[in-house]
Amino acid sequence: MERRYLIRKALPDDAAALVEIYAPYVTDTAITFEYDVPTAEQFAVRIADISQTHPYLVCERDGKIVGYAYAHRVRARAAYDWAAELSIYLSPAAQGQGVGTALYRCLLDLLARQHLCALYGCVTLPNEKSQRLHEALGFSLAGVWHGVGWKHGGWHDVGWFEKRVGDCQNPSPVIPFARLGSKKIQACLQQYTEKLNDGG
Repeated sequence: MERRYLIRKALPDDAAALVEIYAPYVTDTAITFEYDVPTAEQFAVRIADISQTHPYLVCERDGKIVGYAYAHRVRARAAYDWAAELSIYLSPAAQGQGVGTALYRCLLDLLARQHLCALYGCVTLPNEKSQRLHEALGFSLAGVWHGVGWKHGGWHDVGWFEKRVGDCQNPSPVIPFARLGSKKIQACLQQYTEKLNDGG
């Protein structure tokens, strides 16, 4: 049976499904440096807060959420308004199916439409899948924080992958995601949903 995908904006009501995907990354890996699995209520607040300023996306397959991706501020100072850190998490069944690439491409497109310029992927090393994804999408390794995170009884390095988008010489004011415009957002979501369903 053909699988059908849908990329859409995340909603606070999606929190429980997203926690289900995220929990094994917290408990079993150092991919995230979070120690405790957040509650669905805590996750719902994260979704609502981030969605005001940056995209928070989910991907459904046959009506079930199988992955999500979002961006958020790198630092609080005003000069960092044009920079964002990206994150993506997939269920095991969605890995290697093109879901991660489609979600990330959609996220990059939306951020460019918001007039962001400097985008970063923070990757606990080694992580070949994440490194390949970033490199395939035009990111380059900007630097490594050595032994910066302690989890599961050991120190872990973090690689920062960087990509420039948009007009960074003369940047326009950043448009908060909540004010980007529903037609622009929906057109982008539909574009990458169609690409994913078409196998690309």
